[in-house]
Amino acid sequence: IDPKEYRLMIHGLVKKPIVLTLEQLKRYPKVNRTHFIECPANGGQEWRGPQFNSLQFAKGFMSSAEWTGVYIKTILEDLGLKPEANWMLAEGSDNSEMGRSIPVDKILDDAMLVWGQNGEALRPEQGYPVRLLLPGWEGNLCVKWLKRLEFSREPWYAKEETSKYTALKPTGKAVQHFYANEVNSTVVSPSPEKPWTDLKDGDIVEIEGLAWSGMGTITGVDLSFDGGKNYVEAKLKGLVLPKSWTRWSYIHKYKKGEVLLLTSRAMDDAGYIQPTVDEETSVMGVESVYHRNGVETWEVTATGEVNHVQIRS
Repeated sequence: IDPKEYRLMIHGLVKKPIVLTLEQLKRYPKVNRTHFIECPANGGQEWRGPQFNSLQFAKGFMSSAEWTGVYIKTILEDLGLKPEANWMLAEGSDNSEMGRSIPVDKILDDAMLVWGQNGEALRPEQGYPVRLLLPGWEGNLCVKWLKRLEFSREPWYAKEETSKYTALKPTGKAVQHFYANEVNSTVVSPSPEKPWTDLKDGDIVEIEGLAWSGMGTITGVDLSFDGGKNYVEAKLKGLVLPKSWTRWSYIHKYKKGEVLLLTSRAMDDAGYIQPTVDEETSVMGVESVYHRNGVETWEVTATGEVNHVQIRS
């Protein structure tokens, strides 16, 4: 893609429709923000039970980065948004012309057009030269290789928001137009990839994990050693930013031969807390794919090996 040939059309219910070059887009006041992107199907294969004995496969459909770009609301201050505009279509230039409908409330909050990731230009697989970033919301909404933004009164009901990215409930009805990735967490060490097989009795070890929420900022993480019957408070580490990965840890004295069921439970400043598996499935059933955020459990065996398990009451 020749950046000099890139064009972004912004039209529909705006007062001044425009076609921007990449150079013109970059003239708007830019910001740098650190946010995660998570596929809403992250962990979705586990509604009926654990499927992969791997941290990467169980919880790896996500990443976190520093993004460079411009808030869409800044551009709209220049173009003018008509009062009847309720939705925005973001359309990519891939072969499928990937399109998603976005509520204007989100656009006027923290939606960004980004051209930089971790201090360098977007890589081709990340949507070069420009992609949409909707902090905390489904990764599928963050349309890559962006070519067009159109504002309208109604959503478009595109393929990826009708036949896909809906949640089937036990009633047979599907939940549509739900976007934010709920509060979530997982232990990352130990894991099947990083077992404790080399530890000796009495060793001091740091249990580490990640927590995140598309609703806001992580305020705390609890850790259980018995699969959720009892919890202790873990310590948050490093930067604690809204809609971004938050690291947490707990210092533990290892006892050789002891079997542990490590379960983490996160909470955020929007007042949400991770549900148990039973609490979640009692509402959503087990036929869904998306937005699974029930607590995750990892079994540490007597020999220090780690297995992915699920605790049901």
